[in-house]
Amino acid sequence: MSKKIIIALSVLGLVAGCGGASDSTNVPEAEAAGITSADIGDYIVHFSAQLTDKLPPEVATAYNIVRSRNRAMINVSIIGKQDGVPAAGQVSVKTVNLTGQLKNVTMRRIDEPGEPPAIYYVGVTPVANRETLIFDISVRPDNVDKASEVRFKQEFYTD
Repeated sequence: MSKKIIIALSVLGLVAGCGGASDSTNVPEAEAAGITSADIGDYIVHFSAQLTDKLPPEVATAYNIVRSRNRAMINVSIIGKQDGVPAAGQVSVKTVNLTGQLKNVTMRRIDEPGEPPAIYYVGVTPVANRETLIFDISVRPDNVDKASEVRFKQEFYTD
């Protein structure tokens, strides 16, 4: 199986693994289970989270991600609405569990060659069995002055 197919299947798995939404009136959010994108004007933000043990070993190695059922990975991409082309920008994620415990997530940009090239952002955070994480994503495409906020929550099962 080619590396591009493995990566595409992994990204598809990330999108399919996304959970439901949380409560907030000021933040665009995924409101129903399975919603994995949000409209932020001229762009669509796609997001998902899954346990890193679900990544194929080749993909985890290629991107220096430790495979573990106690680690969750978030994947965020910015896609232009009119042209469908991936966009670069600033992406940051703050994550808390239901008790308010802040979970550290450092996002990094991944560039995949191709036509058009793929651009996405990934980060990893520890997670416990049956822990629900609330992901607050701040996205600012390079040619946009103001960041947009997106929120979703997901429960993880590690056992």
